[in-house]
Amino acid sequence: MSLAGLSLTQAAADIRDGRISSVELVRDCLDRIAEADGNIEAWAFLDREHTLRQAEAADDAHRRARPHGPLHGVPIGVKDIFDTYDMPTEFGSPLWAGRTPRADAAAVARLRAAGAVIMGKTVTTEYAYFHPGKTRNPHDPARTPGGSSSGSAAAVAAAMVPGAIGSQTNGSVIRPASFCGVVGFKPTHGLIPRTGALLLSRTLDHVGVFARTVEDAALLAECLAGFDEEDPDTKPRATPPLAAVAASEPPLPPRFAFVRTPAWDQAEPATREGFGELVEALGAQATELQLRSGFEHAIEFHGIVMAAEMAHNLHRDYERGADRLSDRLRQLIESGRGSSAVDYLRAVAARASLNAALEAIFDEFDAVLTPAAPGEAPIGLESTGNPVFCTPWTYLGTPAVTLPLLRSEAGLPVGVQLVGRPGNDARLLRTARWLVTTLGGERRRSGRRTAKTDARTRERSR
Repeated sequence: MSLAGLSLTQAAADIRDGRISSVELVRDCLDRIAEADGNIEAWAFLDREHTLRQAEAADDAHRRARPHGPLHGVPIGVKDIFDTYDMPTEFGSPLWAGRTPRADAAAVARLRAAGAVIMGKTVTTEYAYFHPGKTRNPHDPARTPGGSSSGSAAAVAAAMVPGAIGSQTNGSVIRPASFCGVVGFKPTHGLIPRTGALLLSRTLDHVGVFARTVEDAALLAECLAGFDEEDPDTKPRATPPLAAVAASEPPLPPRFAFVRTPAWDQAEPATREGFGELVEALGAQATELQLRSGFEHAIEFHGIVMAAEMAHNLHRDYERGADRLSDRLRQLIESGRGSSAVDYLRAVAARASLNAALEAIFDEFDAVLTPAAPGEAPIGLESTGNPVFCTPWTYLGTPAVTLPLLRSEAGLPVGVQLVGRPGNDARLLRTARWLVTTLGGERRRSGRRTAKTDARTRERSR
């Protein structure tokens, strides 16, 4: 295996123990980018020399026995909505072309504090909304990689970088991770600070991560988590031990609540069949449940909140450059500007009662099991796909992780989404790792596993 194909956790350990250097790893990743990115175009900004200088500094600190962070010398991709003092941050919009911030976003600062090399800026859709960027799916360049964190998901899937960060206001971590065949983790709302990142919706914005294993996602998220006084939704509490708990064995085999959600009729036939086989493979560990009355409104409520808050937060951009925004973004902002205050407040308030209803499920089950997307990545680059299976969980702020456990008839990745109790991110990641380990299957370089659960796997998982 090339160094670029190393997992994030293994790369960090190899650098720490002196088996490889940061420069060797970064050079191999840069070579991989030079080889593959012409067809994928995952990067909005990449400066080879600047990246190598960071790696050289990391190796120099290692030789001098200076304190090492858990990501020391490991290259990480950063979605181009997070401020970076030494690189442009342009939000995927011509209105912000050439913008170089004065300071790092909180997430970027924490990556640097953990010793990471900031590889470059990955492509985002326009303002992290629906209008696609240039990135194409690593498994089939004729298909979308998903959005809005398209470049981050594609770069990790194509082994250009072992980990990357992104954001989710609707389905922007879980959906592209599913389409590209990697692990995507959207933590509990407020676990990772959003300071210095593009603000779309305080109610809905999450920082998330991409990696090729659950353990890698846990380590990366743990390095980012914690209180930030400039993000009012973070809390002054101890950082959860995501990596250690994710790597541990659960005291009892986890139980899963299989939830079709009100969007089940939008799932493709192969997805329905795959989840039927998955539930069969889990046997007594999985029980099908229906969400209580009221959840059918979650998608509608999410749309109301997102439109109103994006209209508010992007009003200056709209007023100074509406003609340079995509039609879809402009229409959303105009819809939000006409929102009723009563409808908005009702949509925000409904989250509390729906989350309270979920408590009974999480008292009995370790995770909700549901699709990450309707199916495989759609053909065409004019859309980023349907986020409908992510929308309720973003609206409710619950932690969610997608695992590349299924594959379509065409051999393309289809993600399995697990949803956990808010605040129980570590337990959700432990459950996710258990599921990956239990179902087995050969891991491909992208992190993708076999999609259809064969009889041998079903027998092994009982």
